[in-house]
Amino acid sequence: MRIVIFAGGSGRRLWPISRQSSPKQFEPIVGEVSTLQLAARRVAPVYGYKNIYVATNARYRGLIHQQLPELPVSNIIFEPARRDLGPAVGLAMAHLGRSNEHDPVAILWSDNFIENEAAFIELMGVAEALVSEGKANILFIGETPRFPNENLGWIGLGETLGEVGNVPYYGFESLTYRPALDYCRQIFEQGTHVWNTGFFVTTPAYIRELYKIHSHQMWDQLRIIEENIGKDTYEAILAEIYPSMSAVTFDDAILTHLDPSDALVLHSDMGWSDPGTLYALKETLNPAQNENVTKGLVIDAGTSDSLIYNYESDKLVVAVGLEGMIVVNTDDAILVVHKDQIPLVKKVINELQGTELEPYS
Repeated sequence: MRIVIFAGGSGRRLWPISRQSSPKQFEPIVGEVSTLQLAARRVAPVYGYKNIYVATNARYRGLIHQQLPELPVSNIIFEPARRDLGPAVGLAMAHLGRSNEHDPVAILWSDNFIENEAAFIELMGVAEALVSEGKANILFIGETPRFPNENLGWIGLGETLGEVGNVPYYGFESLTYRPALDYCRQIFEQGTHVWNTGFFVTTPAYIRELYKIHSHQMWDQLRIIEENIGKDTYEAILAEIYPSMSAVTFDDAILTHLDPSDALVLHSDMGWSDPGTLYALKETLNPAQNENVTKGLVIDAGTSDSLIYNYESDKLVVAVGLEGMIVVNTDDAILVVHKDQIPLVKKVINELQGTELEPYS
């Protein structure tokens, strides 16, 4: 099975750890290596680097080569502009569909954490088998929910339709993005839904057919790009067409249109999390509200439910009497924000664009 890891996001909700020049997937947010490196290392022992592809923005060319030197250069798919995941997934499928378009392909993301990697690899193998055997055209991989989280997407489970080994697979009912907390509590208690990790296994042929049927203009643009892959004209055609494509999510462009009978769902306790904000990162690493998460030279006294990261080895950060706060100190910026005001961080950083402070973004 070939695997595509998407690594093109800007990650501004994790500023100042994540910057436009080096987004969160390239930073050692937890431990000593980046989440992109973690994502590749999870699958490389089973599938090999020759079967791993990375889709990213062209501006991160150097970072990809630096962090994944084992990755074949031809396995990096560069996007010349940010146009969201509708065009990005389509471009990746155009590349992988040029050969073995009916073979399974896994779509993964570069900024997630997984504690139980054995469980993740087991689900990947089951998904590959089910798609290879024609049991489904697309296999969604979910996380067994640990609590009613309104900041994630949820997958509705149908009936149990069978199992591979000891892993059951289910019918697919629905995708719901960030439902209201009351509804989250209801479906969590009922056990009818699982968290949507965004991971899925499918084939280039199936996804390309959905583009052809449901996103006509994008399909026509992708076909022109695909016809030039491997030719001297490719870079120029890509640079001309890709920036003009509609900036639309993959869910809106494709997944909302699929026939539920084409899909199956797997889930398990992988210990998956998607720390999209700094407080979500704190919850991922330590969900206890009376506990803190710290990094670097930090003293926290009388402080609770806070994340305090210090990236300067010759500076001491002291936090006294804080509650529910985020404090991040880097060599050129300091962020102090209450957990309830986290959404304002992205807004503030976006407003730096086009100003003399843009280099800090």
